[in-house]
Amino acid sequence: MPETAPVLQIRDLHKAYGELEVIKGVDITAHRGDVVSLIGSSGSGKSTILRCANLLEDSQQGEILFKGEPVKWKGTGHHRHPAEPKQVLRIRTNLSMVFQQFNLWSHMTILQNVMEAPVTVLGRDKDEVEAAARGYLDKVGIGDKCDVYPAQLSGGQQQRAAIARALAMEPEALLFDEPTSALDPELEQEVVRVIKALAEEGRTMMIVTHDMKMAHDVSDHVVFLHQGLIEEEGAPATLFGAPKSERLKQFLSSTDHG
Repeated sequence: MPETAPVLQIRDLHKAYGELEVIKGVDITAHRGDVVSLIGSSGSGKSTILRCANLLEDSQQGEILFKGEPVKWKGTGHHRHPAEPKQVLRIRTNLSMVFQQFNLWSHMTILQNVMEAPVTVLGRDKDEVEAAARGYLDKVGIGDKCDVYPAQLSGGQQQRAAIARALAMEPEALLFDEPTSALDPELEQEVVRVIKALAEEGRTMMIVTHDMKMAHDVSDHVVFLHQGLIEEEGAPATLFGAPKSERLKQFLSSTDHG
């Protein structure tokens, strides 16, 4: 596959739950090093797009391409599923997801949480993974918390551990699903700082967020979704500074976008 292919490309994506169509034909592209933020009201389809991109949910129509390679499907409509489990695993391990609710294993230390998938899923050498995992925990500012359990950490620390766990997979892209929405404002800033640092490193990221200031500060491209469609998209300076659509103007006036 050509290296110039986007890391992630979504074309004409449709997703329905029964009769309810929540994504109605959406195109989103993330090239290497791009930070793409998805914004919009609750129910606009932002998180669903991310979950479909990562193949955590099946979509009914449209293409998902990872580095130019299309996902292979079998069946159509509500019976459409990925055809090759190996392909799904390969794509999913390369698009590491960071969830709103951290999803850390409570019975494992923070270090064990970060090491688990590279060792068990990717079959990497345990000593090498441990060294890398300690490095990633240092990177997100909780290197001193390796041996504690998730319940002993604040929400902000747990989310940073979840980011370290995603980084330990050495993915092609990071997908963030509302990474700060479960946090108190002062803890939110710890996580935003880490995400900004990752953006400055040139990591490819797709971020679903309600934090307009973060979307403005870290993104190369912002997509505003309304009722399952892209209402407006563009560079953050344009989208936040000179929104064209009435819906986007209303949305921004109802949120604090600092």
